[in-house]
Amino acid sequence: MNEALDKARAFEEQYGPFIPAEQRPAFHLTPTIGWMNDPNGFSRYQGEYHLFYQYYPYSTEWGPMHWGHAKTRDFLRWERLPAALAPDQPYDRNGCFSGSAVELPNGKHLIVYTGVCKHLAEDGRTVETQTQCLALGDGVNYQKYSKNPVLTQADLPEGGSPVDFRDPKIWQEPDGSFRLVVGNRPADNSGAVLLYESPDGMDWHLVGQVDASHGQYGMMWECPDFFLLDGKQVLLVSPQEMSPVGLEFHAGNGTVCIIGSYDKAENRFVREHIQAVDYGIDFYAPQTLEAEDGRRIMIGWMQNWNTVAGKPRDCRWFGQMALPRELSIENGRLIQKPVRELEQYRRNPVSYQDVVLNNQEINLHNVSGRMIDMTLNIRPMGEAVYDCFRVSLARDGEFVTTIRYKPDTSILKIDRTRSGSNADIVHTRSLLVRPQGGVLQLRLILDRYSVEAFVNDGEQAASVAIFTRQEAAAISFEASGSLILDVTKYDIVMD
Repeated sequence: MNEALDKARAFEEQYGPFIPAEQRPAFHLTPTIGWMNDPNGFSRYQGEYHLFYQYYPYSTEWGPMHWGHAKTRDFLRWERLPAALAPDQPYDRNGCFSGSAVELPNGKHLIVYTGVCKHLAEDGRTVETQTQCLALGDGVNYQKYSKNPVLTQADLPEGGSPVDFRDPKIWQEPDGSFRLVVGNRPADNSGAVLLYESPDGMDWHLVGQVDASHGQYGMMWECPDFFLLDGKQVLLVSPQEMSPVGLEFHAGNGTVCIIGSYDKAENRFVREHIQAVDYGIDFYAPQTLEAEDGRRIMIGWMQNWNTVAGKPRDCRWFGQMALPRELSIENGRLIQKPVRELEQYRRNPVSYQDVVLNNQEINLHNVSGRMIDMTLNIRPMGEAVYDCFRVSLARDGEFVTTIRYKPDTSILKIDRTRSGSNADIVHTRSLLVRPQGGVLQLRLILDRYSVEAFVNDGEQAASVAIFTRQEAAAISFEASGSLILDVTKYDIVMD
């Protein structure tokens, strides 16, 4: 161990227990204490699933990045483990930034992360250098590699920036070799994803560039992931400084899924389809793993850099992970569904079929709660299509979070303006769904401090963090015009 890591672990152990379980989400991971951002090292290791995360235990504000640590068997019940990494070496003294992990054939857990160090330039500016580093461990304790950093400015292509060179994602090939992708800012000052290869995970060389923004989809591409899914190659990136594109991509920090084909021998990736990963307000830096049964599971930070000012004043933790999602590709498009393990925690089913809404707002008996899994099926009544449908969640006399759908425009809008934050941040987001003549399916997952919506059986997903008091648990349904509604609702009980 080392002094910085020992200090972080002691702080966790002393102050983490002061946060009662009921003041946290029930099945979304939060930090032991302090600040959390990007998921890191989402991986299988010795029969369990490990997740690390960007972490600053001493404050609910971003600070010198550590790696927090947790593990799970079912993606819902998380066991918090001691912090895994702390910034304590010359090459990472200003932060252990995002990265990934893989189990080695010798049983060790290999972490690949970005080390950050800053120095004062001759002109008085502070200059940051980012390099890629390794650590080896046993699932609890990790030792930084003696030959760190393993990738430096010397390993960049011509014009590649050592200031924006981060977030390696590693995997092992069928032949036993290792590959990783890493984000970089090339000479055109936008974003790119570089590919490196290693025979053993220790010694790396540049293969080339997988893809690049060329200023089209944001600037620096953070947190890349690159994997095969249902016969297609998928590249996930989180661009900074996105420009809005209709209702598909919003301004600021975004999440982009690029689906295509890949020629490994030529390192040639051909785009076929591009879409947002999440259409809500709070989602960034997703990372995936292949589960033991072959499913591709994705998790993301359920927050956004543009909304981090919206935290409660008295919070002892800030930042949470999204509900892990099963990924697939259907009709050339990314499909996302909550992990099926959630179903084993569903209790107290309530079902209503063929409820008629005719220019009215209603409540349904026993349809309420803040830890629920609820599916709505909405359809027109007769030939005339209704004007608007609205579901109001986490509601009382003061607070409410709403989801509104207007079939004439096919626009779904999420509004958390009255969801517990008075900060001047983004509170609404609209998305364009596939028009189906007023037919819409919504699966809504609530967990104390969040709402996640899955549209039309996973065609789109939208996430928002909320900080409404827990007593605000009413749910209502409203229609302008006439429609028919089916509702199936379960409580989520973490036994």
